[in-house]
Amino acid sequence: MKKLISAALLLGAAAAFISCGIATMPTGDEWYTKHYYVMQDFERHAYKKLTPDARLEFQKLFWEARDPKSKSVFDERMSYVLKTYKRDNARQPWNCDRARIYLLNGPPNDVDSTQNVNWAMSVQQAATTGVASTGGRNNEDISAVTQEVWTYRWDIYLVRYVFTFQPPNDWRYSSGTGRYLGELEDWSKLNTFGIRDRANYELRLEALKSIK
Repeated sequence: MKKLISAALLLGAAAAFISCGIATMPTGDEWYTKHYYVMQDFERHAYKKLTPDARLEFQKLFWEARDPKSKSVFDERMSYVLKTYKRDNARQPWNCDRARIYLLNGPPNDVDSTQNVNWAMSVQQAATTGVASTGGRNNEDISAVTQEVWTYRWDIYLVRYVFTFQPPNDWRYSSGTGRYLGELEDWSKLNTFGIRDRANYELRLEALKSIK
């Protein structure tokens, strides 16, 4: 049986995870923003203290320390993110709420969508009467979806993320349901992107501090 984490800690961890985005990451460092959410805390701390040359070496060690399959999974998910979430963040599609969860946890088992009924009805009315609606949603999908609920089946539990649409093209994490949200994210880091020999890896990262 997995060790249970208190609900308060889970909520705090989830809030901290999802709120860390464009405003709190050095967006000029593309590699860091792409890998931020699959990195473990000690890796983030180590990376931030390194010189630019040392960071290049870190980037090599990062994947060397992991199973090659992890890199394949990451590349596959990143490819999907680049194609799917361009509207959420045109400059860095991977640095938006839905993309970050997808990169870490992979595709959800189920996605439930809520449609803007009033908008949909106005579109239907316009098509019938020939009178254009004044409340259009520029650059948004024709279905005018206002909310997505991603459900992950993890162990015997259901873990859900709720994303809400904010005009013109932004999707924001709004809430998470399920006691095990934080544990799912930790599991994804340790299993999908786990480190094979942490002790040796940490020694190699420590040595990078000598690179000026």
